[in-house]
Amino acid sequence: MKTYDAKDVVVTFGNVYITGFAEDLVTCAKDEDMFTSSVGAQGDVVVNTTNNPLGTISITLQATSPQIGYLRECAKNGTYAACYVTNKNLGERSGGSQARVKNYPESEYGAEVGDRTFEIQVFDYEEENI
Repeated sequence: MKTYDAKDVVVTFGNVYITGFAEDLVTCAKDEDMFTSSVGAQGDVVVNTTNNPLGTISITLQATSPQIGYLRECAKNGTYAACYVTNKNLGERSGGSQARVKNYPESEYGAEVGDRTFEIQVFDYEEENI
């Protein structure tokens, strides 16, 4: 039997382990469906394979995360690096060897400081069982 524990989720960008996650932690998704289909006037179906390898990883960090400065610098400098999200207990890994931080996160200040969400575009996105 497998058990999920958020502490088992490991996120890396380049050779840096990301820490200081907010409650939402991380999401990973392929940007486009694997195929599209169309139906002709006589009912013939055509399946079109999508060759789009892009995916997006969104990392939500607390404002005190020590890696916010690093990720901001990567966004500013256009740094390309590997980005992976791994959970060995569930046997899952998402990401790819070529990724880039899309932009700076929104900064929110009020009665409480807001979280910082970084979107990372992965150019060779894959999901695999490990």
